[in-house]
Amino acid sequence: MLLEGIETLITLSKAKTMSRAGSLLYISQSAVSKRISNLENKLGKKLIVPDGRNVQLTNEALNLIANIEPTFNELRGLIHEQQSMVESSMIKLDCSETLVAGYLAPILSDYIHRDPFINLTTNHTPRIVEHVQSGKAHIGICAGYLPSQHQLLVFPLFDEPFYIVFKHHLSALPETIITNDLSNPANTYQYAILNQLAMTPVMQMDSYAAAAQLALSGIAPALVPLSVIKTLQITAQHCHHFAELQSLSRPINICLRPSSYRNERIKTLIATIADAVPKAASLPSTSTW
Repeated sequence: MLLEGIETLITLSKAKTMSRAGSLLYISQSAVSKRISNLENKLGKKLIVPDGRNVQLTNEALNLIANIEPTFNELRGLIHEQQSMVESSMIKLDCSETLVAGYLAPILSDYIHRDPFINLTTNHTPRIVEHVQSGKAHIGICAGYLPSQHQLLVFPLFDEPFYIVFKHHLSALPETIITNDLSNPANTYQYAILNQLAMTPVMQMDSYAAAAQLALSGIAPALVPLSVIKTLQITAQHCHHFAELQSLSRPINICLRPSSYRNERIKTLIATIADAVPKAASLPSTSTW
């Protein structure tokens, strides 16, 4: 099937290997290879080439994904909307890992006792948006800026502040800084601001926790959001805030397909999170501050 092949190609573009793509799709590695081969034959284009243990997508494959993925995700979302939900249906919540650790864990701990049919996964913001668009997740809770033209219903929660974490005292903004991955579309806005502040990123981590640990070891200062500071219980003496950092705050949003908001269970869960998360963010940890 053509749609099956498109889904496999999109999954492979993110998984990078046939085996990982197979795991994500719950099929064998050989089935992934067969689907891609069938799609290549159908389209008359070469879509992948071997690259060691990984696979490299051709320009034709990249162009195909760029043109068709938004529409494909919307199609999957529309199909998902046709599925009925009952009281025992699982509500899928996809969330930034830092937000789960920093703010959501106590909230969800109490809530799941009342509604145990909630499944939680963690991802980066671009993947969360894709999952909500395609119906793989009912609700997304994202850190950072959402991609344009996402066509989702959005509930802003608050703007999360950043601090500079470092082992040693800082009396002024540092010239070099450890950041999270700035190629992540949710974080790219930081490039221009850091440049304006004359701070040069010297390392880019996939994890804010890793960036913070490097900073606490004295390697270099790191840009760290409040949620990670709370989670790691970093003491106030290692957290430095400067007025110039205000523009680096990141928006925290709930997103979902408009049709999902008609479900009363989903609506109640969103209301609970929207009420509790800003309060949790404003309450300093006694061990930290």
